[in-house]
Amino acid sequence: MAETRGSTKSYFTVVGSGAVLLSVAAAVYARMKAVPAAIALPLVVAFLIEFPFYLLPGFAAARDRFMARGKPRAAALLALSALAPWSVYAISTGHFNPAALVLLCSIAVLTSFWYVVFPANAVVDLLYLCLFAAIVLLKVFARIYPAPVPKLDVSILGHVMLVRMMAMSMTAIRGGVDAEYRFWPSRTEWFAGLRWFAWLLPPVVAAYWALGLLRLRPHPMNIFLVAGTFFGILWVTAISEEFLFRGLLQPWLSKWTSSPVAGLILSSLLFGSVHLGFHGPFPNWRFSTVAAILGFFCGLARRKTGGIQAGMVAHSLLVAVWRMFLQ
Repeated sequence: MAETRGSTKSYFTVVGSGAVLLSVAAAVYARMKAVPAAIALPLVVAFLIEFPFYLLPGFAAARDRFMARGKPRAAALLALSALAPWSVYAISTGHFNPAALVLLCSIAVLTSFWYVVFPANAVVDLLYLCLFAAIVLLKVFARIYPAPVPKLDVSILGHVMLVRMMAMSMTAIRGGVDAEYRFWPSRTEWFAGLRWFAWLLPPVVAAYWALGLLRLRPHPMNIFLVAGTFFGILWVTAISEEFLFRGLLQPWLSKWTSSPVAGLILSSLLFGSVHLGFHGPFPNWRFSTVAAILGFFCGLARRKTGGIQAGMVAHSLLVAVWRMFLQ
């Protein structure tokens, strides 16, 4: 997913090849989970509509071209693009709900027009991040995208939409962000990520053991599933969390407190706190502690490398290894 700023060719190449792979993966998954074709087809279409918009903030040339006609028009297109996947899903599966439409429209307009309406300053930035966090933590998209069949969570459509809206708002509409939103690390960043993974693994394992979280799988996860998990985390969870916490919050907190150390510690604690509702009843302090340790090491990687990509690699490797060996 590497690119040069001067050309959109790489963006369209990835959109085309990725759409084919996404379609194949969706067909395989639907067959494994016995999802009816009447449900699977509109879901695939909805994901294919979302896919090029999700990639957009990670490709500078395509992002600049999208912004060429001005921020208000770009914000309007972003807001409209958020409605298209939901409309396909909701109408085709019989889950059209006026209340969900109003809620989705509100999220789309707020997240896309925020920096068109308000000037970029500390208060505005903090309120935007609070809005983003509230939408995620309140699990709003579970109501907007209800499961069409039991145990089929499609709220990921809402989450990926929110991530790319935030990334576009910060990188293109607000601007002036000291973090490169990029899906594919450079060779140097891959190796740096491997080194930081090696540094963070021992304290994370020690914390897991000390907190009573260390429960091994009877059999390790299939290596192909592990590889899929790694890239899924890299391109969805890690890029969004590293951009938000290490790319935005850490330098902002360092500036606001006039202390890089305070910025590192506070952003790590905040990263841990948003995981209080994960993997157990709220508040899950044990898992939150482990997340804070991960955040601290990824924050160190950010300070040493100047970017978020090494942290993305370390973050994704840790989750993949965890899924491979632990329950």
